[in-house]
Amino acid sequence: MRSFMYVLTALAVVGLAFWAYHENYKTQEALSETAKLNREIGELRARVSVLNAEWAYLNRPDRLRDLAELNFPRMGLLPLRAEQFGRVDQVAFPPLPTTLVISDPVDVTGLGAPQGEVSQ
Repeated sequence: MRSFMYVLTALAVVGLAFWAYHENYKTQEALSETAKLNREIGELRARVSVLNAEWAYLNRPDRLRDLAELNFPRMGLLPLRAEQFGRVDQVAFPPLPTTLVISDPVDVTGLGAPQGEVSQ
């Protein structure tokens, strides 16, 4: 009986070692994938920074003014002036809603009296 327990213990140790070996490789693979994703995120953030800088460069006011002047005959773009904007008191806001009068109510609960009858 003692030798059976030794064999069973040895098999358990071998099984646990096999499991730990595979878990170690799964962990190493997950860590390398995480490092790869972090590198990719860093590269994409750098790319976004470059694109933001290019956007800011292309949207310089002097460049846009020159483009508007260059394309004026075709597009008719004019620079914005303060007189082109209205004041808040000139805005036509929609009227406030008035109270609604229910002229023909409909009973949806089934607890009310049918039309023509008066409940007490």
